[in-house]
Amino acid sequence: MKIRIGYELEFHCPKPTPMILTLNVHSTRIADLITPDRVVTDPPIPVEAFFDHHGNQRARIIAPGGKLRITNDTCLHDSGLPDTVNPQARQTAVEQLPNEALQFLSGSRYCETDLLSGIAWQLFDNDPSITGWSRVQAICDYVYQHIEFGYGHARVTRTAWEVWQERQGVCRDFAHLAIAFCRCMNIPARYCTGYLGDMGIPPPHGEMDFAAWFEAYLDGRWYIFDPRNNMPRIGRILVARGRDATDVAISTAFGANTLTAFKIRTDEILETEYSPMLRSAL
Repeated sequence: MKIRIGYELEFHCPKPTPMILTLNVHSTRIADLITPDRVVTDPPIPVEAFFDHHGNQRARIIAPGGKLRITNDTCLHDSGLPDTVNPQARQTAVEQLPNEALQFLSGSRYCETDLLSGIAWQLFDNDPSITGWSRVQAICDYVYQHIEFGYGHARVTRTAWEVWQERQGVCRDFAHLAIAFCRCMNIPARYCTGYLGDMGIPPPHGEMDFAAWFEAYLDGRWYIFDPRNNMPRIGRILVARGRDATDVAISTAFGANTLTAFKIRTDEILETEYSPMLRSAL
């Protein structure tokens, strides 16, 4: 299938402000691009692209004083297959984990393993037969069943510990709590953000936003888990990975700024729409 993705962001800065943007698709999806994945600014300003140590594509800019509009409109190929499910995936012993996975066992800004460790072991160590995939799925089931989702619950400072206490949040909060529980149970887990449309989901559809999910390391590879939706989905397009939302913020500004407009879109492209779009993009 072919998917059209894009965004429209508008910032207001009282004076020129350095910013780091995380808006391009992840390096692992570059080969799937059909049209260029460009960060377009109005007014035009220099955009310096780079890759961070997680493989995320990022961009450095100096936002001018006043209004800055940042947009993108591109399309890419996607397999159309749902997230992989492998109930036989086993938990890897800590001493056998690859070095690069070890950082995803530790607590981080939004995932306080020290505060949640006792709770996690009490909740998810009752049955010795539940390990590996089954344990991660049990964690996702718990978060899905016990946390109330609502866009009105959004708060950028909410941590996993606060999610567990308040029992409400948005998709990033679901992911942070599940990640923290996994790490407490010695399962490496990393935060992911990207596009996730409503393809294959009956209406009514929710507001469009960047989505958050996580990946757990089991049996020698990383698997996608999504405690917010708690079901395999299609059309998931990765933008960035990290320890938690700190590493993958769509914008990090080094000065005062206000986000005044925010719009995300991701839709399947029908064949009748594809050719005209490709010509206009190129």
